[in-house]
Amino acid sequence: MKSEHPRIEPVVTAVHSVDEFTFSVPDLQAALHFYSSFGLEVRREDGGLGLYTDGHPHRWGRVLEGGSKKLLWITLGIYAADADALIRRCAANAVVLIERPHALAPDGIWLAAPDGVAVCLRVADKTSPSVKAPREFAPERSDAGRAPCRSAIQQVRPTHLSHILLFTPDIGAAMSFYCDVLGLRLSDRSGDNIAFVHSPHGSDHHLIAFAKSLGPGLHHTSWNVSSFDAVGLGAQQMVQAGYPDGWGLGRHVLGSNYFRYVRDPWGSYAEYSFDIDFIPAGAVWPAADYPPEDALYVWGPSLPEDFITNHEVPIM
Repeated sequence: MKSEHPRIEPVVTAVHSVDEFTFSVPDLQAALHFYSSFGLEVRREDGGLGLYTDGHPHRWGRVLEGGSKKLLWITLGIYAADADALIRRCAANAVVLIERPHALAPDGIWLAAPDGVAVCLRVADKTSPSVKAPREFAPERSDAGRAPCRSAIQQVRPTHLSHILLFTPDIGAAMSFYCDVLGLRLSDRSGDNIAFVHSPHGSDHHLIAFAKSLGPGLHHTSWNVSSFDAVGLGAQQMVQAGYPDGWGLGRHVLGSNYFRYVRDPWGSYAEYSFDIDFIPAGAVWPAADYPPEDALYVWGPSLPEDFITNHEVPIM
């Protein structure tokens, strides 16, 4: 699909979206139940499962069957006008071009990230937000209460993928690759433990986040919902579906969003996210290096002991 560049000033050559993430799990039926319960539309297609949000045609993620839960590759959306410049930038930075890693992987420009993760640059329409997501609040009333009725509750259905968080053994190397080569911009970081990057073409506070680990992996996918009630209701619907474990409700410092992380059957997470900071195209964000106590949350329950555990790294 051709997607022409809506040029901004100054002209920027950069990734514009996380087009798709792909990982394997040992049991597709378990994945279907988890993500359907979470509120995604899950379709059996292309040898696995496709993850969609309500009323949106884009496929945000794919789940394939494999021996264990493992991040297989990520696909990043680019504009057609940027493809040659990105290839030249890869060559100038000694980034290795690789073959398509799997028969089910898409066509595109395939690169090896410093931690070995296969990354595909694919000409695609921009799917990261170009404006801040709508926020819903109960209207003020003088004739009745503002809270919704429990008898009227419907399933929480996320609107779009906000971001993904990847494990990586070297935050500095990840920043050099994703920022210096692929054109993303640092939003904020906390030393060499965690960092957040956004697209200069406009995106949420982070398109991708990185947490330090012994190896690569997928920590969580984050899905936008339109109200704070939806975060709480999502947590409730997942408890009722058999997924009580996770973290939250709470509020992040970096990104400012309200959250509930739900632990999946493989030890990673899906996050309900509301009201994350938005960085418009061309805006200069005041990126900063925050102390560890600000890296995760303003308020909320204590962090689960194994929350930052990369279950894709073999236990030695």
